[in-house]
Amino acid sequence: MKFVIKQEILLEGLNHTSRAISPRNLIPILTGIKFDLTEEGLYLSASDTDISIRALIPRENIIEVKEYGSIVIGGKYIVEIIKKLPNCDINIEVMDGYKMIVSTSNTEFSLNGINPSEFPNLDLSEKDNPVILKTSLFKNVINQTFFATSQNESRPILTGINFRIENNLLEAIATDSYRLAKKSIAIDNNNYDFNIVIPGKNLLELSKIIDDDGVSLELHIFENKILFKYKNILFLSRLLSGTYPATSSIIPDSFSVNVECSCSGLFEMIDRASLLTSDRDKNIIKLELGNNNLVISSNSPEIGYVEEKMVVDSSDEISISFSSKYMLDSIKSFGTETVTLYMNNDSSPIIIKSKEDESLIQLVLPIKTY
Repeated sequence: MKFVIKQEILLEGLNHTSRAISPRNLIPILTGIKFDLTEEGLYLSASDTDISIRALIPRENIIEVKEYGSIVIGGKYIVEIIKKLPNCDINIEVMDGYKMIVSTSNTEFSLNGINPSEFPNLDLSEKDNPVILKTSLFKNVINQTFFATSQNESRPILTGINFRIENNLLEAIATDSYRLAKKSIAIDNNNYDFNIVIPGKNLLELSKIIDDDGVSLELHIFENKILFKYKNILFLSRLLSGTYPATSSIIPDSFSVNVECSCSGLFEMIDRASLLTSDRDKNIIKLELGNNNLVISSNSPEIGYVEEKMVVDSSDEISISFSSKYMLDSIKSFGTETVTLYMNNDSSPIIIKSKEDESLIQLVLPIKTY
């Protein structure tokens, strides 16, 4: 293998592919990136068995190709080397079996590689009828739901985001059993329904690769895996096995209390009040509504007391406590001018919605204080 390529072009491909490399992987071949130079261009592949990524640098983006070939190179080292080289032409050559020479006019690195035949065979086959979404829309789905996934591996199914398609409606749901995020979007008919759970951390890595450019993202769904296709990048993720808990019954159908308020104003009130809370006390914040006033307060015997007030157009009354962190995450996901809080009593869920984005529902469970 022997070719010449611009530093910035190679680095972009390596940055995308290296997201599939786990620093905790003990299998040497899975700590590497496979270089495969063909007539189509340079394929860069990496896998940690949980996700697999293959990026293609088309032939027209390569300055010169002198010899085709393949090699696997330690991902950590090749990414750092290319990152620190100047933005110039880079010469890459494989010689003496599995040794890669990376050089510029002033610098030369020699890296020991691995036989590419040891690299796992990635099944990146596609379906004829994928689900097609705009990348900007898909990134919103992830950003507005991922934070509600569980970080506790004791219930693996809750570490993922549940994607359901039925009657041309896609619902993305995430919950850690203390809060819930639900995003709904209409899609074109794809002639089939599905109910799958994708690991949240895998979707977060994918969202870092795709740009908010409105380009189409293809979802190819199989029995135990899902393949995402974006430009010249293929991103393969496993699916979580098991049944995602039913969540439709968690969200009440009616509410006795509701209050609309400024999204940024409410966020800032809770954010300031949270300064006097601690993780040990679950970051508890108290909300009191009455006499057209919304009062946010926090009282910590060890730290002190804070009270924030906002005038609102509501004659309802309620007193309810909740986690400031969970509420801040939920409010932040909207990015709208206003949000409306819906409640029934101090032990029922707090539902957050916005008239400006009816596709999103956030739920936060209250915390009993004694």
